[in-house]
Amino acid sequence: DTSGTPWGHFGDPPGTPRESFGDTSGTPWGRSGGLELLRALLSRTLGLGGDRAEPVLDELSLAGVGRFIKSDRCKNIVCMVGAGISTSAGIPDFRSPGTGLYSNLQSYNLPYPEAIFEIGFFKKHPEPFFALARELYPGQFKPTVCHYFMRLLQDKGLLLRCYTQNIDTLERVAGLDPELLVEAHGTFFTSHCLRASCRQSYSLAWMRERIFSSLVPKCEKCQGLVKPDIVFFGENLPSRFFALLESTLLIIMGTSLQVQPFASLISRVPTNTPRLLINKEKTGQSDPLMSLMGFGGMDFDSDKAYRDVAWLGDCDSGCLALAELLGWKEELEELVQREHAAIDAKGGDRDGGIPQKPQGDEDKDGGSPKKSLGDEGKAQSEPKKGLGSKAKAEKDPKKPQGGDKDKAENDPEKSRGGQ
Repeated sequence: DTSGTPWGHFGDPPGTPRESFGDTSGTPWGRSGGLELLRALLSRTLGLGGDRAEPVLDELSLAGVGRFIKSDRCKNIVCMVGAGISTSAGIPDFRSPGTGLYSNLQSYNLPYPEAIFEIGFFKKHPEPFFALARELYPGQFKPTVCHYFMRLLQDKGLLLRCYTQNIDTLERVAGLDPELLVEAHGTFFTSHCLRASCRQSYSLAWMRERIFSSLVPKCEKCQGLVKPDIVFFGENLPSRFFALLESTLLIIMGTSLQVQPFASLISRVPTNTPRLLINKEKTGQSDPLMSLMGFGGMDFDSDKAYRDVAWLGDCDSGCLALAELLGWKEELEELVQREHAAIDAKGGDRDGGIPQKPQGDEDKDGGSPKKSLGDEGKAQSEPKKGLGSKAKAEKDPKKPQGGDKDKAENDPEKSRGGQ
């Protein structure tokens, strides 16, 4: 209940659709893709399609998932991850009371917390975003156990795709192949001038220099505002977001599944694909009335549950528990140790001399300038990610079929999205 906070009910600015993100009218989700999903759900509910899914797991538990991964039936694993996988690195999620990002933005004097990631507000008042960027900038944090668990899946030829809501780039730092990565909310790796007549691109090093010089980045060609290619509320999602995947297992970690259309992606994998949630609490469960109609959502507890498993706790502990069941725990711990040592050896030079922030250090260095800002702009909602295309040659996870390089073209936005 946030009604007693300075932000009030900050998730619902007047006239704003609750937890919807981006313009989907020009996507498969906005047209035929949504209709196909609706047809499939109706067919399943009314028993018209003859495609009743049979249980794949021998037990709806983490142990059952572990046995399935070790079997020869599990070949293509898709991961959907959010802010919760990076909290142990010292990066706040969005919604945790007291510690979440939205609870700690008062110093920026925003009309409502989401405004800091709303494109209309950013164009008028870019200073709060760039002040926050100095605190959360990629290169100050190390990947977590969770990131390196996905790296192990990749190295073992099991990872079909990772969809991340995060903009912290820790998946890249952990060594995930960009061909297997869909950065649904964009990336800091590239930036562009916002003027449609210009669209000049800029590098990570160029943007980093300006952010840490406390400058609002301006285009060298036209003096327009330059923004990192992260997706803000009101911008389009990457085109790969909506492509379907033939996955044999979906692992969802560290996300509240409250933001659309990202949350809907759990229903876009095959109906017999097991879905494992590793999170502090159960999320993604459908509304009871909609459940009666057979629509979407995770089903962990009903007598009709047949494929969904929830492991409750922090993401690192969940990945370690699963790794132990797979006989990979020692290998995972050694990988984390080795990679962290390599990052420490490179020191600040790893990211252009920016000092490293130790793992788990949640202190914020340096205050951010307070600016009195108006109430312009309305936050739409949060970013999402999605399920990409059929990808991955049987034994060559690094070259998925249809591996179109994922770029947040003009559509930048927020990361660690909507946890």
